[in-house]
Amino acid sequence: MKNTLKARRYERGFTLIELMIVIAIIGILIGAATIGWRAAVRSGNEAATIKALQTIASVQLQYYNSHNRTFGTFEQLTKEQFLDQRFATNPTIVDGYVYTLKVTPKTANQQTSYTVNADPQQADGVGSTGRNHFYMDSTAGTIHVNGDQAAGPNDPPIGG
Repeated sequence: MKNTLKARRYERGFTLIELMIVIAIIGILIGAATIGWRAAVRSGNEAATIKALQTIASVQLQYYNSHNRTFGTFEQLTKEQFLDQRFATNPTIVDGYVYTLKVTPKTANQQTSYTVNADPQQADGVGSTGRNHFYMDSTAGTIHVNGDQAAGPNDPPIGG
């Protein structure tokens, strides 16, 4: 009878300390997964932004050739279906980045031109949706990057 009481005492279940250790381990795993998830989302947003900037450069060239040597605003480019409706406003937010397009009209002394900035959107209390800021203009179509602030023409090009 004595042996059965001892055996039952060990069969009651987990102790509080064992349960707390398991919960702590699960919390650490969830924290690591969350950090990895956010890094993957940022990388995906940056890749999508670079692709979108390349697309903008391409459609601006098409618009320029078909509209009397002028560049179009986001509104004009979406109205004529060069870009999809996500770019219908200026500035616009696509894939976690805020795009700002500035078009300089053609004058007697100056050719038309454009600049595009893509900056990470600041999420509420979670951080930003990307690490890098991007810039592109009509002179070369090269995408410039800056990790600290809004990029400009003097920042290094991507891959450079």
